[in-house]
Amino acid sequence: MDSKEFVHKRICIYAGRDVDPNSDEQVEDILRSKFNIHLPQRTSMNESLTSATSDHEIIGLILKYRAMI
Repeated sequence: MDSKEFVHKRICIYAGRDVDPNSDEQVEDILRSKFNIHLPQRTSMNESLTSATSDHEIIGLILKYRAMI
């Protein structure tokens, strides 16, 4: 199993900059600006990310990071 730090590093590599995966604003900004991914509106950010998981591997990594303790 990957460590939280390792998953965070992979997210930052994809993003090309340091990103806080727990920050909804930063996640939405990087997905729009770097990957041109517009998340569907859902009741929570995690639901929006889950519905768009197939759009790019970074989304799965963000969800994985958020699920880690």
